Amino acid sequence: MTITQPDLSVFETLESEVRSYCRGWPAVFDRAHGSRMYDEDGHEYLDFFAGAGSLNYGHNNPVLKRALIDYLERDGVTHGLDMSTTAKRAFLESFQNWILRPRDLPYKVMFPGPTGTNAVESALKLARKVKGREAIVSFTNAFHGMSLGSLAVTGNAFKRAGAGIPLVHGTPMPFDNYFDGKVEDFLWFERLLEDQGSGLNKPAAVIVETVQGEGGINVARPEWLRALADLCERQDMLLIVDDIQMGCGRTGAFFSFEEAGITPDIVTVSKSISGYGLPMALTLFKPELDVWEPGEHNGTFRGNNPAFVTATAALEAYWADGSAMEKQTRARGEQAEQALIAITEENLADVKEYRGRGLVWGMEFHDKERAGRIARRAFELGLLIETSGPESEVVKLLPSLTITPDELDEGLRILARAVRETA
Repeated sequence: MTITQPDLSVFETLESEVRSYCRGWPAVFDRAHGSRMYDEDGHEYLDFFAGAGSLNYGHNNPVLKRALIDYLERDGVTHGLDMSTTAKRAFLESFQNWILRPRDLPYKVMFPGPTGTNAVESALKLARKVKGREAIVSFTNAFHGMSLGSLAVTGNAFKRAGAGIPLVHGTPMPFDNYFDGKVEDFLWFERLLEDQGSGLNKPAAVIVETVQGEGGINVARPEWLRALADLCERQDMLLIVDDIQMGCGRTGAFFSFEEAGITPDIVTVSKSISGYGLPMALTLFKPELDVWEPGEHNGTFRGNNPAFVTATAALEAYWADGSAMEKQTRARGEQAEQALIAITEENLADVKEYRGRGLVWGMEFHDKERAGRIARRAFELGLLIETSGPESEVVKLLPSLTITPDELDEGLRILARAVRETA
């Protein structure tokens, strides 16, 4: 694909140097539909990024778009703080009927603000309030957001350095397989908890991702998650699962922790909960933890009613019929895995490992700079992919859950070519 140099002058002169994704994809995007984006010159790109996981149902999904347009055309409430509205009621009823009740999950629903880090901040705040302790345990290579509380439980040194102040009250522990299976799970963590001389303050909670997306697509085993849940219960710590990127069906089931058979005390959800890329987040927690005073945690943009509308439409379209979406995602995941196996076999000396679940996959290379070269070449070939990991050493695949088998195959062929041409 021949790409002419777009006019990026206003972005480069006026917008902050903090911008990032646009540097890897030097195009001015104009339209998007399904799994494809189009720049202002008409070039087409297959999207294996899906808004960092906020577009699980694709760009401008027609079912969700119709619901949104109808709502706006009848002058439905757009901004409602935490007021009761018909749009919020419809979402809560749908979420209870199609997500919580079928899974026997008892959660209360809190709207903490529009973003994932808002959900994490409220989860940490609630855990500390309930337990009366300050310390939070997180895991190596974790990512939980860019505000200060979330950064304190994030592992990435580059992102942490941006805080400009000490990040306190968080203690990292080894994530699953951090020691390549050479150390017993939670040996260090439990020893510190039980040793009065360890210097570890008794934690209020542990926060974990079942699959570390930004950390390099590190997949926790179900037995590891079950052992963590058991440890939290024995040691009187709350278990928080950050399902912001891996929830809403990304790994197959609606919640990524379902496979492990655990019920976290608190769950954070955002990104694809609105279904349409509109800002929306949830903090879910067991009823006995609902110790908030009215207004004790609030925010102006908790009531994004257009997001409630598209979220309800997404639940009705993709989750009301039971397990169809989950089965489709697992099938697409198997298709992706077979392609990664073939790429690995073709580049045996260069590929260190591939890993993933559902429709989130990563491919790590011995040459840590290779992933970046592959992403750049893929863009030139019409495929949008990103990198992840502490040194951006992992190629990350995050296509929409509604991608067709042919589109998925097309993107995987482009990926194979990009790997081949960056050897």
